[in-house]
Amino acid sequence: MRNREELKMMGTSLEAFNSTSYYDADQLSENLTSKENPIEECKQEINSSGLFDFVIYGVLMNLIGLFGIFGNAISMIILSRPQMKSSINYLLIGLARCDTMLIIISILIYGLPAIYAYTGLMFNYKFIVYPKIVRFLYPLSCMAQIATVYLTLTVTLERYIAVCHPLRARSFCTCGRAQLAVLIIVIFSFVYNLPKFWEVEYYTEIHWKYNVTVYCLQSADLRGNELYVTLYVHWMYFFICYLFPFLALVIFNATIYRRVRKANRDLQQLSRHQRREIGLATMLLCVVIVFLICNILPLASNIHETFLSEPPLPLVQMGNLLVTINSSINFIIYVIFGRKFKKIFLRLFCNPNLFGPGRDSPEFPTYDESIITNMTNIELRNSIRHYCLNRSNTISRNNNSVSNGSMRQSMKLGRPASPGPCVYYPARSPVRSPSQTSRTSSAQNGWSKKDIDPAL
Repeated sequence: MRNREELKMMGTSLEAFNSTSYYDADQLSENLTSKENPIEECKQEINSSGLFDFVIYGVLMNLIGLFGIFGNAISMIILSRPQMKSSINYLLIGLARCDTMLIIISILIYGLPAIYAYTGLMFNYKFIVYPKIVRFLYPLSCMAQIATVYLTLTVTLERYIAVCHPLRARSFCTCGRAQLAVLIIVIFSFVYNLPKFWEVEYYTEIHWKYNVTVYCLQSADLRGNELYVTLYVHWMYFFICYLFPFLALVIFNATIYRRVRKANRDLQQLSRHQRREIGLATMLLCVVIVFLICNILPLASNIHETFLSEPPLPLVQMGNLLVTINSSINFIIYVIFGRKFKKIFLRLFCNPNLFGPGRDSPEFPTYDESIITNMTNIELRNSIRHYCLNRSNTISRNNNSVSNGSMRQSMKLGRPASPGPCVYYPARSPVRSPSQTSRTSSAQNGWSKKDIDPAL
């Protein structure tokens, strides 16, 4: 997304944004056909190819960006809820923040100037505000992009540990480590992109139509250094932003995918906690797949620039649009694949009558898990209840043996009789119906309907 062609677009008043729709048609036609005196804005000839740029940037990028800002804001609200507290959700909050920052900057750099290029609106922003702020927005956008890439890689690494090495997950996948990872990624992104603050500068000229002083962008002297451009702009950017993270994402997610497929075949043998981990890994696998698809064109553009020459302008524009789409679409993935995320979203922003009674089924890891075991509280209570029922049946058989006068046989059964079960039930009625008598005799024989079918 950030390459030499893109900086050239910004430094020369964005050739892709220039259009002829708001000028005097006769005067423009005469000047365009005259090679001796062409009309220029910021040292760029005005051309009639602004419609495509207006559709891509001025319409699609702005609309998708607004939706992405709205969706990321909702995602941050939901993932910040107390019942959603976990290391993976903290990483997803950081990812949503960087995505939002990247969307806002993309709209300011590409979307708003494209509106002027085709309609003539927002003249003051295009020639007064934009050249003064883009020298800061451009490095910030590079920081947000690299932070987004490495946060996505960190999310994948966290899922890899949780799914493929579950015994290490409790020590590695903690909120403290997640906060430290986000902090390290932000600092690294800031330090790596510091030189970009000195790549762009602006100058003044008199506008050809309105006869007022306007500001235009151009590349700074640092950008003209051959060693700097070859080493830092091309090769380091290619390896740090694309090659290393993309290879790591493919390797880790291929391993997670094989583990998920194996787990789906043995689904009946998994505990509820393990099923939840597999479901979350599947959702984040979709996030990574969308990320890779949306970054294919920017990767191709960067490879073309690094090894061949400046990439075609439509390739750069479509790549920028896909990066904005990738930063805006995670909210939809969370709603589709995250059951608890969807329930909380509907509960906060939609009609509460859509919910049935009962507690939400956790899709994300939450803090209501048992610290000692790997089971949730519900599973722990069910196991205790099952143990107590079995113990009650044993006691019932012991008592039956004692009542028949066989004390020696009762002693051979092992454990002494407990004073009572560990789960309290309502007192039994002294008068029993025939059906109750039948259930009692069945329990004395060592089985019951609950033992046959726990769902009853």
